[in-house]
Amino acid sequence: MAAKVASNTSKVFQNHDDVHISFEDQQRINRFAKHNVRMDNLKMELEMKKNDLKCVEEALEEIELFDEDEDIPILIGEVFLSHKLGKTQELLAETKEEAIKEIASIEAKAKVIKAEMDDLKAHLYQRFGSNISLENDD
Repeated sequence: MAAKVASNTSKVFQNHDDVHISFEDQQRINRFAKHNVRMDNLKMELEMKKNDLKCVEEALEEIELFDEDEDIPILIGEVFLSHKLGKTQELLAETKEEAIKEIASIEAKAKVIKAEMDDLKAHLYQRFGSNISLENDD
């Protein structure tokens, strides 16, 4: 604890800004920080997956205008493969379903992490009050 001496009196005032942090508290702070980074990564991944889903949906809408007999090139990995309209629609539908499942999985992971972060935040704010800042600068 830091002590300050007043210039006009001989009283000693204690600075209450210094707070003892136990090992368990430090572990909670570290766990919160790790979850915070993980949430940021999940948000970026979720944004990418939603963008991919939007692209697949737009592709499905666009190929409806094609003739049944036309070969339609589709990018799989780093290679374009040509398929008839029906097969291309089938592949895109499968890709769409997979993207929806991945988005749901990411959202479920984020929900679990958010709940734990809320618990940690409540405990840490109860313990440290205004001496700790756990809010994002977003």
